[in-house]
Amino acid sequence: MSLSAELCIGTMDVIAQRLELEETVNTPLVSTMDGSPVGTHRVLSRSKVATLVYVGMTVEAFGLDSHMCFAFAPPTSAVPHFTVDSVLAGPHYAFHLDMIPRVDAGANLAYIDHCYGPLTETHAATQEIPGLTPAHLSPRQWQLMSAWMLAHRADEDAFAAVFPAVAAYRDHWLGLVDHGVPDEVTGGATPDRLDERDARNRGAIFNPDVDPVWARVDQLIGPDASADIRHSLLNAGR
Repeated sequence: MSLSAELCIGTMDVIAQRLELEETVNTPLVSTMDGSPVGTHRVLSRSKVATLVYVGMTVEAFGLDSHMCFAFAPPTSAVPHFTVDSVLAGPHYAFHLDMIPRVDAGANLAYIDHCYGPLTETHAATQEIPGLTPAHLSPRQWQLMSAWMLAHRADEDAFAAVFPAVAAYRDHWLGLVDHGVPDEVTGGATPDRLDERDARNRGAIFNPDVDPVWARVDQLIGPDASADIRHSLLNAGR
């Protein structure tokens, strides 16, 4: 298993095992150029606990090895969603790690302190790893995620050094799933309000106009398969 696959798939396997998720979708992905297999689109779920969407694509001709995992808490929950992706493109690695807020972070300090405060030390230490450089994301992409997001390019040594940070974020998120988020830190958010905000937030995060990666996915596996993946991400757990 490649280093990029190990980071994402290893994280996904821990989440699936801890939360006892069951696979509901396992769809092969094929190249639009020659019909050759290039990856897999998987969905694993457990009702009212979490739904995990994984997409892996490997194209040796392009030097591409890309793996993405989104683990969604239920739409009516205040627990952040967890995401990690890892990519090897030619000789360069890249990764993205975050927990996506479920309420307006700028208006709910108690929510920030409860859900993100424990990650502050890990976030700061990871950014100091030699060999990391910030990823080029648009201001809109940064705004839609959390201030604790880590998104970097990396050389091989630096990429290997981020594994503990991914494990720390993953385990903290699993703790939130296990124990929930106290009502007193959510600013009075009701299940209906959380659900509505979640739908709008996902609609923005996975909007092809916001994230240019979707245009490349369309080219690689075709617009229909790409749309199926976006549908999974937009509707996981719903």
